[in-house]
Amino acid sequence: MEQLHDVVLVVDYGAQYAQLIARRVREASVYSEIVPHTMSVEDMLAKDPAAIILSGGPKSVYADGAPQVDPALFSAGVPVMGICYGFQAMAEALGGTVARTGASEYGRTSLCITSPGHLLSHIPHTISVWMSHGDSVERAPEGFTTLARTAGAPVAAFEDVERQLVGVQWHPEVAHSESGQAVMEHFLFDVAGCRPDWTASSIVSDQISRIRAEVGDRRVICGLSGGVDSAVAAALVQRAVGDQLTCVFVDHGLLRKGEAEQVKKDFVEATGADLVVTDESQRFLGALEGVSDPETKRKIIGREFIRAFEDVARGLNDGQPIDFLVQGTLYPDVVESGGGDGAANIKSHHNVGGLPKDLKFTLVEPLRALFKDEVRAVGSELNLPDEMVWRQPFPGPGLAIRIIGEVTGERLELLREADAIVREEIRAAGLNRKIWQCPVVLLANVHSVGVQGDGRTYGSPIMLRPVTSEDAMTADWARVPFDVLEKISTRITNALPQINRVALDITSKPPATIEWE
Repeated sequence: MEQLHDVVLVVDYGAQYAQLIARRVREASVYSEIVPHTMSVEDMLAKDPAAIILSGGPKSVYADGAPQVDPALFSAGVPVMGICYGFQAMAEALGGTVARTGASEYGRTSLCITSPGHLLSHIPHTISVWMSHGDSVERAPEGFTTLARTAGAPVAAFEDVERQLVGVQWHPEVAHSESGQAVMEHFLFDVAGCRPDWTASSIVSDQISRIRAEVGDRRVICGLSGGVDSAVAAALVQRAVGDQLTCVFVDHGLLRKGEAEQVKKDFVEATGADLVVTDESQRFLGALEGVSDPETKRKIIGREFIRAFEDVARGLNDGQPIDFLVQGTLYPDVVESGGGDGAANIKSHHNVGGLPKDLKFTLVEPLRALFKDEVRAVGSELNLPDEMVWRQPFPGPGLAIRIIGEVTGERLELLREADAIVREEIRAAGLNRKIWQCPVVLLANVHSVGVQGDGRTYGSPIMLRPVTSEDAMTADWARVPFDVLEKISTRITNALPQINRVALDITSKPPATIEWE
């Protein structure tokens, strides 16, 4: 199908922030994709990019085994921006000088703009930027103008406007860098000439056209989980093909308290879509019996979801085969599941790495290229209610991956009650929109000594994992007020005698993921 938008490729050199670079490009209303540094220039150009951004990375450009940039990239006529390692790799490939200066810079650094050029135009003379480097560019390549410097980087930015090549030593994609988004947009618009047409309305229009072209007049089944992702995916497909769509809500028995009933009510009221509900709780509980390994759990749940959909599909459409299955797969799901060349498998999302190999459906995944905040924008564009669009993310495998250890009916009920208390107190404190997500985790295989009613107890702890995030690719722990945490802890330990300890996870992502499993 014809490419509808400009595409900016973000070449990942092992950066902490490659996903963040891609997000910043999209915030400028330009579509972006992440590709591995092992991709050949020929394959990059085959994607017809409007621009390419080279990310940072942990290596020194002159170290053994360090990834290099093919110089052919810079003569291909495509605008290129280098960031941190990408900046240094560009400088070296084009004949500049990169060296260890002995003046490493990490964190907040004062930058002096000496010649604004196009890239740094209309930016204050001195700004604070976020650095992370031990090497520096000492001499810019021939034809480049040096734009800025810091105490440890004599060449902190350069550009060759005629060849549409620019670079910066710092990380403009990080919120700590002043004028960072302005720098990104100067490259995208003033240097590369990209079109800012990646918007919620354009995404809706594009996807409706793609879905109609792919599905034609055939029937579609959608796996509805109740979360924003599957709800938005279903709404998009319904807008495209109307009553050709049947939504299936598989109650796998791993949902939070009252969630199954709420999902049925909210979704049908909001969309009017045809919804079939099937209770498969015993099926899933039986399949998970004796299983503690998180990857195995995810794969079992992914497999059983598909088997349940197949069973329902056989009873629809007068027994005729249904060819398509809609899923609310997002870009972070694909990245974390090892999607794409060179991507590490952080964990298999049940709807990506957990799918069975003998899948009989053709997948329709209208959100596969989107981050979570883009999904919410699309949901609002489709006039879905705020209660649905802003529902806190909940994993497809549900509470199964919030029980550390074997999943049993007793443990599920215990975790449901604890989770309900946490959600009630967060809502009462007005923190729903401020907290991205708050997994409540039962450490079922861990026991600790406690005292209740003057007697010794030996119960399991509950772990609270409140986080803030923009897109789930990175996250920080949410600073929940102490009085709210105290209420949560008191209520849980009073109501659930099996729980004698409530702990708080204050780890960012990275190094941790949001979910424990």
